[in-house]
Formats: sequence, structure tokens, C-alpha cells
Amino acid sequence: MKIAFLADPLSTFKIYKDTTYAMMVEAARRGHELYAFRHRDMAIEGGRVVANIARIHLTGNADDWYQAEPAVARALTDFDAVLERTDPPFDMEYIYATYLLEVAQNHGAKVFNRPEAIRNHNEKLAIAQFPQLTAPTLVTTDNARIRAFHREHQDIILKPLDGMGGAGIFRVREDGMNLGSIIESLSDNGRRTIMVQRYIPEIVDGDKRVLLIGGEVMPFGLSRIPQGGEVRGNLAAGGLGVARALTPREREIGETVAPTLWQRGLLLVGLDVIGNYLTEINVTSPTCFQEIEQQTGFSVAEKFIDALERAAGVV
Repeated sequence: MKIAFLADPLSTFKIYKDTTYAMMVEAARRGHELYAFRHRDMAIEGGRVVANIARIHLTGNADDWYQAEPAVARALTDFDAVLERTDPPFDMEYIYATYLLEVAQNHGAKVFNRPEAIRNHNEKLAIAQFPQLTAPTLVTTDNARIRAFHREHQDIILKPLDGMGGAGIFRVREDGMNLGSIIESLSDNGRRTIMVQRYIPEIVDGDKRVLLIGGEVMPFGLSRIPQGGEVRGNLAAGGLGVARALTPREREIGETVAPTLWQRGLLLVGLDVIGNYLTEINVTSPTCFQEIEQQTGFSVAEKFIDALERAAGVV
């Protein structure tokens, strides 16, 4: 199988924890050919989507971990699978990339996750499709609505709709300290839509990443536990990652949303669960494969490549 990874520059990978690297290792172990390219390498020429794509070979070394052949312009339909693994920000260039991928898909390319599904599932807003699983949530630009929400719930979290890694997340407690300035900053004085949620105290035990692969809930997740007085458990914000078996409630949440998301073309999804509540649905480049395997011995990458082979129709 020829697998083309649409990813950030390979030179930026931290291979001791990178999920895309774990996918590559497992795919190479099975004899699949690996290729890599970036959003900016794509173009529509003569009605088809092509890209400057390089074949890569894993070396097994910690430093120079790959060797790349010269990039060659190839149609995306030349590959058995194209994996979108580019990290946010989910800006207009990312959206344009999903349009190009959708054109390629219409010509027969097999793209995972499906580009229109990525585009249609804002990683914060998608939880609104499953309100029975979420904590009280407000999405608005309106100062008065946010202040009323704070009066009702007293302890709240405010965050942008396009952030990643915990960036731009604020907690405001009962005293309302700095609420006005936070609203002004996050909403750009009412010009930008933001999300507000009731604070979930169970965050002290971790923000659990629950992985869905091919509509199946993985048995282990990664609890990202806030450190040093932080409210954010994100690993990028200094959270401690602890792999744990799913609780019954976490499995229930996963099994509730998995069939719908799989039917929409989302091969790999990372749910964020705090306590009893679903807080995010990550569809761009979900992570945590390596941390889970290192701590539990459960190979998420094997499960993923199994599902990819089935979805691509090669088994």
C-alpha cells in the first residue's frame, strides 16, 4: 500500500511522542510505502489535484530518522491512502486544503479523515451535536449573555473556537475577576464568537483523551493532568500524561458518538472528556498514540493501520 502523509515538516517531528511517526513506523513494519507532503505542495492542474510528494524511508535513528527521495509531482489518486495529519491552526489555508482534498477525493483519491468531515467538525463546536453529553455551554459574541452565564454558574471557562494546545483558555471564578477584559480580548470586543462552559472540577484528575478508530472505542486513553496550579491539562501547556483504562462513563460517551462520526468519514477521532462530560471532538490530527503504548503496551498504531487497510480496501 502506498500511503501519503499530509503533515507538518518532518524535520519538526519529536519522534519520541509524535503520533504520525508512530503510524509511519507501523505502516513501514508491514511493508507499506511511505510518502510525505505539505498543504503548500498541492495544486489543481488540468482539473486534477497534484502535489510535490517525496517518498521517505525510516532509518531507525533517533536524530536523522528519515531519508527523503527528491519530491516528484504526482496525482493524489496515485496513492492507496492519503492521511491528513497537519496540525492546526485551522485557518483559511487549512480550509482551502480540505477543498483541494475533496476535489481529489471526487476523482477517486481515498482521503482520511474525509476533508468535508474535517471542515464540518469544528473541534470545539462539534460537541453541540451531542448536548446530552456536555456540561452547560454557551457559544456567543454577546457580552451580556456571557455575564448572565457567569452569574448562573459562578465558575466558568472561556476559550476561543480556533485554539489548540490549551491556548487562550481562561477560568473565571465566583468573584468575576477580569471577566470583562477576558471577554473583550477573546471576543475582540464582540466581533469573534467564543465558547463558555461551566467549570468541571474533575479537571484536577485529568482531561482524558479517548480515541475512536474506525468507529471503535480504544480501551485506553490518556489523562492530561494539570500541573503547577494550571487549569489546563493539555500536554502543550505542561500537563502530565497518564495512560489509563477508560471508565464506564468514558466508554459510554465514546460508544454514543463513534457510529455517527465514523459514518461521516472520520477514521480517527480524539474525544476530550473531563469527568462525565464531552468537551471537544478532535478531528484534524489527534495524538497520544505513543504515550498510551509506552505506558500500557497497547499498540494504538496497530489498530489504526488495521483500520486504514480496511478503509482503503487493501484487506
